[in-house]
Amino acid sequence: MKSAGGPPPNQGFAMPMMKGWVPRCIQPWMYVLTAFCFQFSGGMYLGALDGIRGTTNFMIEDVLFLLYATLAGMAVYFPLLYRMKFRFTNQQLLCCSAIVLGVCNIITMHCQSMPVLAVVCFIAGMAKIQGTFECMSNIQLWITPKRDFAAFFPVLHIILLTAIEGSGWLAAWFGHHFTWQMMHVFTVGTMSFVLITQIICCRPFCPMPRRLSLKGIDFQGALLICGLMLVLSYIAVYGDYYMWLDSLRIRLATGVAFVIFAFMLYRLHYYRYPYVELSLFTRRNVVLILVVTFFAELAFGAEHTMEEILYSEVISLEELTKETQYMWALLGMYTGILLDLYWLKVRKWKIWKLFGIAFISIAFYGMLMYFTLDINANIEQYRLAIFLRGFAYAILSPALMWALNESVPSLEQFFMSLFVFNVLHMYLAGAAGYGIYSTIFSHFMNENMMSYGQQLTLTHLDMAHFNLGEYIGNDFLHSMMMVTIKQVYGYVIWFALALAALFLLCDIPAVRTNIRKVPRWPVYAIEYLARR
Repeated sequence: MKSAGGPPPNQGFAMPMMKGWVPRCIQPWMYVLTAFCFQFSGGMYLGALDGIRGTTNFMIEDVLFLLYATLAGMAVYFPLLYRMKFRFTNQQLLCCSAIVLGVCNIITMHCQSMPVLAVVCFIAGMAKIQGTFECMSNIQLWITPKRDFAAFFPVLHIILLTAIEGSGWLAAWFGHHFTWQMMHVFTVGTMSFVLITQIICCRPFCPMPRRLSLKGIDFQGALLICGLMLVLSYIAVYGDYYMWLDSLRIRLATGVAFVIFAFMLYRLHYYRYPYVELSLFTRRNVVLILVVTFFAELAFGAEHTMEEILYSEVISLEELTKETQYMWALLGMYTGILLDLYWLKVRKWKIWKLFGIAFISIAFYGMLMYFTLDINANIEQYRLAIFLRGFAYAILSPALMWALNESVPSLEQFFMSLFVFNVLHMYLAGAAGYGIYSTIFSHFMNENMMSYGQQLTLTHLDMAHFNLGEYIGNDFLHSMMMVTIKQVYGYVIWFALALAALFLLCDIPAVRTNIRKVPRWPVYAIEYLARR
């Protein structure tokens, strides 16, 4: 006798948007594959950096700016995902996202105008997150029938982190064997696959019988946020190149950022239905989660900046070799995700110690890089360090999203919180980290060069036998860069150890309880003045 509700037993997970002839056993896997197609797509691919610089006039800062434009598009679209899910059918959302991504990749192959490419990459980021969300939301109950986010977020990050590392390697592989444009051709092909499968295997379906209206969305506020994000990424990426506030461009961009930020705050405060509700920040632990996210991304900024300098400028690795080296982070990521599943899903332990383990891993990553750095070191010797930073990243990303979900139970506000979280996680802290670390590196590099240059005096050198060209040649510069990278990693080690100690202390109940009893400083000051 069949059950009264739900699919018949032993027939697999049923998806209402699939046509009847599609076997149930492969229905969710088709959406997993579709999610991978969207995650491997993008606007501009950093893995093809050598090919892009070799055939265009783009600098590394240009490619990074376009990459952050894509991430900004992904982050800013989160508050719209909830409305879009219940306004359009799955087929409309996925087909539209695939078409937009295909068109954007065709444009990026042939266009070299930075303003046009920035807009195109921003739109590509919006389409990428829309397609990924639609796929994952449809198979959420297949992953965890009880909607347990302690299981869903780690599984989600298996796809996300695999695509982050895999897309870089694939772009480098295409650039090495063919041209950098072939990655865009590949993306157009995957988007064509998405369109074909949606037309053949799926039918229009919307989980909401009465479609939600898009009226009331603060699109003007969203545009202000988009503009602010692009301006901030411009300042962070190009700041060191233009010598920060010594440049008129950076001063103008900083002024524009302040003006946009003021208008944005005014609109969020007085508009009836703002794009992001300011009451979100009063939710329990939300501000703390955002602070942890910002600090974590600042620590990971050393990986984005210092490793790029090491492999590209000092060791001079070819792009495919470098991306193959980075693939060792995947093994660490999978290990970190397994730890998250065990910690959050199986044991249900407190999250403070998990954060402490992540920052200890970052500290050990910095130590391994510090003690391994040498001009004669084999690249295989860096693999354990790469494993550790992948392990730390995979611990923090799902755990922070899970903590955010626990703090914001409202579904619509949760998507707003994901927007703020991903602005810091994917975009703002990463861009700021690149600007900070590149500036610190330049400062220490100049100091080291000046320190060694003081030794070039006529009283200490026999100029008849001293070869100045050899002294300041590549070996000397590479040695100076190695020393400078070590100095930066030294600061990263102390920073990570301090944060690890803080979280491990917070895991002690007595310490955590007493911290909560400490009054806010303004209240303490008012009470102190009242007593006088």
